[in-house]
Amino acid sequence: MKTFKKILIANRGEIAVRIIKAAHEMGIQTVAVYSQADKEGLHVHYATESRCIGHESLAETYLNVDKIMEAAKATGADAIHPGYGFLAENPNLVAACEANQIAFIGPSTQAIKLMGNKIEARNFVEKLGIPMTKGVTGSPSELMELARQIELPILVKAAAGGGGKGMRIVRNWDELHQTIESTSREALAYFGDAEVYVEKYVENPRHIEIQILGDKHGNIIHLYERECSIQRRYQKIIEESPSPTLTPEIREKMGKAAVDIAKAIGYYSAGTIEFLVDAQLNFYFLEMNTRIQVEHPVTEMVTGVDIVAEQIRVAAGNSLSYAQNQITQKGHAIEARIYAEDPANDFRPAPGHIHYYKSPMGNHIRIDSGIAGATEIKSFFDPMISKLIVWGENRAQATTGIISALEDYVILGIQTNISFMLQLLRQKAFINNEISTKYCDVHAKEIVQESELERLKIPMEAIAAAHISKLLFPVTKSKGVWGEIGFWRMLMEFKLHFNDATKIFQVKDKQTSEFTLLSEGNFHFCQVLDADENYTRLVINEKEFELYSSENSVGSFDFWVQGHQLTITDLNHLPTHDFYESSHESAGGSHIKSPMPGKVIKLLAQKGQTVKKGETLVIVEAMKMENNILAPRDGIIDEIFVKAGDMVDGSKVLLNLEETDS
Repeated sequence: MKTFKKILIANRGEIAVRIIKAAHEMGIQTVAVYSQADKEGLHVHYATESRCIGHESLAETYLNVDKIMEAAKATGADAIHPGYGFLAENPNLVAACEANQIAFIGPSTQAIKLMGNKIEARNFVEKLGIPMTKGVTGSPSELMELARQIELPILVKAAAGGGGKGMRIVRNWDELHQTIESTSREALAYFGDAEVYVEKYVENPRHIEIQILGDKHGNIIHLYERECSIQRRYQKIIEESPSPTLTPEIREKMGKAAVDIAKAIGYYSAGTIEFLVDAQLNFYFLEMNTRIQVEHPVTEMVTGVDIVAEQIRVAAGNSLSYAQNQITQKGHAIEARIYAEDPANDFRPAPGHIHYYKSPMGNHIRIDSGIAGATEIKSFFDPMISKLIVWGENRAQATTGIISALEDYVILGIQTNISFMLQLLRQKAFINNEISTKYCDVHAKEIVQESELERLKIPMEAIAAAHISKLLFPVTKSKGVWGEIGFWRMLMEFKLHFNDATKIFQVKDKQTSEFTLLSEGNFHFCQVLDADENYTRLVINEKEFELYSSENSVGSFDFWVQGHQLTITDLNHLPTHDFYESSHESAGGSHIKSPMPGKVIKLLAQKGQTVKKGETLVIVEAMKMENNILAPRDGIIDEIFVKAGDMVDGSKVLLNLEETDS
């Protein structure tokens, strides 16, 4: 078998780690590239060698073809794997590889160009007789007229888009101009191409995609389908294989259609043909992604095919390791994408420092992650932390397994979507497969509320007992005042603040690993069964709890229990420094700040302008998403302190909004 000696991975995070592992299993050396922001990244440590290609700017680093090629030549790499995102579907990287006689682990330039532009792809596939939704193309001004040929609702999409980016639905013609403008701007920022097009929006569809593999000898196979209908902001968050929606007949038809498209292109490497499926199981071609997909692990779990290894073999000139009749689906796999985001706040990115990290372990559990412990989640990268994949004999078993694994997935210090995902997977609609791509958009608030109700059911005395036990029976030297002076009082009293309330707990009858808590006239008997610095297993009021904890700031502690993160403040904890708070109110006005670190991409307000409550004042880009900063009330823009292109964080004042005379 032909092989490579050394592969450079032109990517970061979990997909870079995934590719490195596959290469090492094949006996191939690897090169990781990294920006200064990623110098402690897991992919840097896993690779055979690594090379820094710049500071923090994506344009300077992971999107810079010249820097990638310089690193490949300097390290003697004979192949480059682009992963997904960044340069994965950029023909300029393929051309640079060809010019430098370095193998590109991916498809041909022709395939990338043809299927990378969604307009050209639609025209090509339409000639093959494969059904698709009605669409129109043209300049932004032309689309304003042409779009009216299609019945509302319509979808405005980036021609070079992918991964859920550059897509906006229009239900009112008054929204069309602004939607085309913002989609075009986002398309230029993320794909380097501002072209957009418009197509008919299918209400409540299923999103089902077919994984294909091809080699340079004309062999094309499919690895069956994945269903990716659970999405937020057009971004997939739950994927599963096989689809619980398709009949065997439709499954075979979609598989054949995908192979026909790939054969017509002369495709080789891994690729994915994406379809929309309506309530009558009619399917429509959506797009083709000419790269490895984020959700490829669910296909690997049910077929047993290592898709990344096949990519590498094919790129080296080998034939596929499998024929179509050797591919079967065994059992069921579900993948949950773990994001640093706030589901209660429209899934706003929530970068920051992870103080404690523990991933679940067990049979049929797979974690694809770019981190392995406490670290910082940066604001200028995608907010995905990892992917959790669980396999079961059937869908019900896989669902039970992933719920259990999510409950045991501990990330403390930042907000994540884990609790949301748990509640989502418990929904009857998911269990009964009564979902669509709009399910999260319609039911997100309801799911968030249900999750919050579940969190409030956790007895606060259990959290208090776990926290106090750390001070009563320290497994490491305490950082608090009690650890310094010891519990010398006859009656120990703790004042803890959580759930917007402060409660006082008194400790009585302290013995070895046992004590009684008194709060609001109620006694709670506690027994610590097991503990370490970040873990406590205890019985309180005859009920057992497992809790994980970490200190996130002076006197503030995060706890993880039953799939929920809770924060308490120990008001007995003596701070080591002064701190001040400000409401940021000025006489008759207020400072408007960005709620997250990011980059200002557009100012929509001018000094002296009168604005109404809810108007968008600034657009801040964070973690590849545009976030609108709205006016909190009516007012007049008094001062503007930023300009487009500025990097901002939570302490940076964007502008000052003065009250209007009333």
